[in-house]
Amino acid sequence: MGGSNSALLAESICDWWSLAGVDALVGEVPASWLAAPPANDVAATPKRTPLADPEPAPLPAALQRQATPTPAEFNSPVELPEDWDDFQTWLASSPDVPGSQWDARRVLPVGAAKAPLMLLTAWPEIDDQRDATLFAGPAGQLLDAMLRAIGMTRGDCYLASLAVTRPPGGRCSESDAAELDRLLWHHLRLARPGRLLLIGSEILRMATGSALADTRGRLLDINQDGGKVDAVAIASPAMLLARPAQKAAAWDSLKLFNRGR
Repeated sequence: MGGSNSALLAESICDWWSLAGVDALVGEVPASWLAAPPANDVAATPKRTPLADPEPAPLPAALQRQATPTPAEFNSPVELPEDWDDFQTWLASSPDVPGSQWDARRVLPVGAAKAPLMLLTAWPEIDDQRDATLFAGPAGQLLDAMLRAIGMTRGDCYLASLAVTRPPGGRCSESDAAELDRLLWHHLRLARPGRLLLIGSEILRMATGSALADTRGRLLDINQDGGKVDAVAIASPAMLLARPAQKAAAWDSLKLFNRGR
């Protein structure tokens, strides 16, 4: 072929290859037309950084390692004053007094050491806590009458409650009872009464482990600091007011103090 038609044909072919993306007739590196495009070439695809393995779910609480508990600090027993006056001051003001945590108002003992008769109850009654005086109100009037029946008055006695405040509901926990038990014998040792009147079932149980019904008309021996003190037990005056039928049992015990007068 020759002439102008050949030139036009060559130009048309070049245009077709240009449209097909071929801009050079000869390349330095052989290429196959059948090869996949670089964009689809797995070898040419940049490697992706593998994702980190997901963290395992936490173990149930029951299977987790438990922290070693810190040993509880040992609290030494409360130091009880050995001097009578120091002991009375301690009862009035120290935060370490067993039973003082139940109420801000303390009901303190009345009287002196070595009294002919010590009246001891477990803790104040509700009226006592309100008036800050042991055996207040109608219960106190009944107690005064009972003392007169054996020829005594409050002025002859040392009146005390083991705890200086009343526990909620009139009951205390075992741990509080243990502290009060230690205070009981210390208090008796310092008071050194001639005789002891235990008032109420709680203080009787603490001092002797007995029930009130089992001590009716019986003289109890309380061992204290190597010696013995005669004691009797009666129901609290508040209980006697609520249950007058029990007054006879109280008198059966109280009249034992008339002997030898």
